[in-house]
Amino acid sequence: MTRCIVDETRARLVLEDGRELDLYSPEAFSLLSRLWLKVSWTLKHPYTFTWLGRPLIQHPEDVLRVQETIHEVAPDVIVETGVAHGGSLVFYATLCKVMGRGRVVGVDVEIRAHNRRAIEAHVLAPLITLVEGDSTAPAVVERVSSLVRAGERVLVILDSNHSRDHVARELEAYAPLVSKGSYIVATDGSMEFLHDVPRGRAEWAWDNPRAAAVEFAKRHPEFLLEEPPFAFNESAIQERVTHWPDAYLRRR
Repeated sequence: MTRCIVDETRARLVLEDGRELDLYSPEAFSLLSRLWLKVSWTLKHPYTFTWLGRPLIQHPEDVLRVQETIHEVAPDVIVETGVAHGGSLVFYATLCKVMGRGRVVGVDVEIRAHNRRAIEAHVLAPLITLVEGDSTAPAVVERVSSLVRAGERVLVILDSNHSRDHVARELEAYAPLVSKGSYIVATDGSMEFLHDVPRGRAEWAWDNPRAAAVEFAKRHPEFLLEEPPFAFNESAIQERVTHWPDAYLRRR
């Protein structure tokens, strides 16, 4: 992170190398957004949101952006590894309900009893199937695959164990399910730039989902690592404010 001074009086962002940016420029917005992401993550800001009664634990902008992608792809099945409190599953099920198509499969190594009860009691439970077990275990992958019918359009979101090796294994295991034009999304690559914050770990600088996604794209030319373009943009901003950098792998 570049050291900087915010000078509101002069409307300038002063960088440590002496350069000055217009405080209200896209460049300043990018720098300040990165800082905001680091501070907000440290303070557990994403832990303050729910969706239809279930804790969501996602950055709001990432939620809106993945909604845009789901609307574009219109999948028949959304597979998410990592269940936690079930907020993301309920969110994706909401989109399926509104779009009039699709269902959700949630995979987690441990689905805690109180979370399972809450998810299974939710009004959107008929659109959610839970699979408990290591997301990369062959039996679990086979179980998830069996829930997809021939010809169905599939989108996969990886949000479980965020180590580079685990995400790499998930990418290899679930990429075959992804339909042409759809995505497999390796979330929380922000770990790479959170390694130096109070709750971070030094090894995150290299041990993170973004590294796994970049390496996967090099091995698999049938997938293109690219963020979907903004569905609507009347601003000067071209970059996402995201905890999911380099997350979207689109099957060509």
